[in-house]
Amino acid sequence: MEERKKIETTEEDEDEIVVAKMNVDGMPWYVPPAGQEDGAGEGDPPSRREMLRMMGGALKAALLVGAVFAAGMLLFLLFCVFVWFR
Repeated sequence: MEERKKIETTEEDEDEIVVAKMNVDGMPWYVPPAGQEDGAGEGDPPSRREMLRMMGGALKAALLVGAVFAAGMLLFLLFCVFVWFR
């Protein structure tokens, strides 16, 4: 029979391994990082003009996506009428 080599494993202290950080804002056990208070990392709120520009950009993006879907449906309909159903 074949002799199988035993793979050596190094045992690590499981307390040092972090799979996922569980210090999430909103959880009962949340502890804010040292040196930061509530809202310390936030900047100034956007002005009215900046807010309108953001809404305009979002509207343009939504209209572009809608136009692409409408053009696709129109092309499919034309394909059905002039090619597929003939």
